[in-house]
Amino acid sequence: MSRITPLIRGAAAVAFLLLLLGAGSGAAGAEFADPAQTPTGLLDQLPKIPGVNPNGTPGETASVIQILFLITVLSLAPSILILMTCFTRIIIVLSFLRRALATQSLPPNQVIVGLALYLTFAIMLPVFQQANRDGLQPYLAKEIDQKTALERASKPFRRFMLQHTRRKDLRLFVGLDRELSAKVQANGGRIDPEQIPTLTIIPAFTLSEMKVAFWMGFLLYLPFLIIDLVVASVLMSMGMMFLPPVMVSIPFKLLLFVLVDGWYLVVGELVRSIGPVT
Repeated sequence: MSRITPLIRGAAAVAFLLLLLGAGSGAAGAEFADPAQTPTGLLDQLPKIPGVNPNGTPGETASVIQILFLITVLSLAPSILILMTCFTRIIIVLSFLRRALATQSLPPNQVIVGLALYLTFAIMLPVFQQANRDGLQPYLAKEIDQKTALERASKPFRRFMLQHTRRKDLRLFVGLDRELSAKVQANGGRIDPEQIPTLTIIPAFTLSEMKVAFWMGFLLYLPFLIIDLVVASVLMSMGMMFLPPVMVSIPFKLLLFVLVDGWYLVVGELVRSIGPVT
């Protein structure tokens, strides 16, 4: 305690000196500041956005805002693309498989994510090619504008998501949109898929993918759970109650998984569950 007290006093002294210096510099700045440039309102005291001239034209300000919005979208683009593809289903199933094997961090996260990404690109290749052919390439050739390119590029993704989205999940998010829900009620409970916004399809598709992935994960857990129960029962009957069953069951799990060629079966079933992408 005797050592801590001088440290506290020293820190208080340093903080007091910094406050004095800050107050002095502020006073000096105020003394020599130009009255015409002195901030008068709260908005004037806020930091300015680089490149935005307060006295500039609305067009210049709009261009800077568009650039900032584009940078924000690019930072979120990987997450958006992941939710619009089969990556969610693949990564969840592979994670369930690793937990069922009880191998902790084997395979490593880099291997799991890399395999999921490669499978996603292999399965979604027709969708990517159509989006590139119909939307990106004409836009780069200056044949269409930005809005038309975005609409054309999103069509194959929308078709893929609608093919793998349950109607129950889609109705849930359609009901959250008042205008869209009113259109559905006016049409007798029916709606053209082209009228459903993409932002409504994405969360519904994600819910459907997670439901399928969790069901597949449950089926993967069953055989390994049986092995754990058998090993635990044998250890209890032998009086080895203090020996963790997991230590004994892991070799049997790995042996079973290798004998049945588990990775081939799991990856093949994942690809078949998604089906051919057109």
